Amino acid sequence: MYALTLTAELNGVTDLRPKDTAESPFWYTFTVQCTSCRETHGNPVSVSRFETNELSGSRGEANFVWKCKNCKRESSCSIKTPPKPYEQKEPPKQQTIVEFDCRGLEFTSFSPEGEWLADGIESGTKFEGIDLQEGEWYEYDEKANDEVSIKDLKWEIKRA
Repeated sequence: MYALTLTAELNGVTDLRPKDTAESPFWYTFTVQCTSCRETHGNPVSVSRFETNELSGSRGEANFVWKCKNCKRESSCSIKTPPKPYEQKEPPKQQTIVEFDCRGLEFTSFSPEGEWLADGIESGTKFEGIDLQEGEWYEYDEKANDEVSIKDLKWEIKRA
């Protein structure tokens, strides 16, 4: 089992999470490496917890099935938990966002492509359409009369 973790500085917002529902699935984007031959796939891959693919030889299903171009080995990964909201803490603390079970492959890096959500701490304002690809996000919370931000994002993939 592996976990995607985040450490970030949240100002004025909490419960940062991907918009990930059956109607609007989030596609987690990773760089993938084969654990057999250590070949890293040239393009990023995207995994949704709502999509399943058949494993060859009718060995079941996984959210992501991949065949290494180098050694031809089939590998798979399944997301095991719904995303957990990242809560605002002082100082910022590393928290698990999602856990996944990988067989024959490793995710080496994560790209936060897609829509993220957060809630205003004081106001309860619902912020949608947050883009974290630039590594920071700034907005104004009308209800709280204050600027809110998400910055200093550090993504890590580690054994759970």
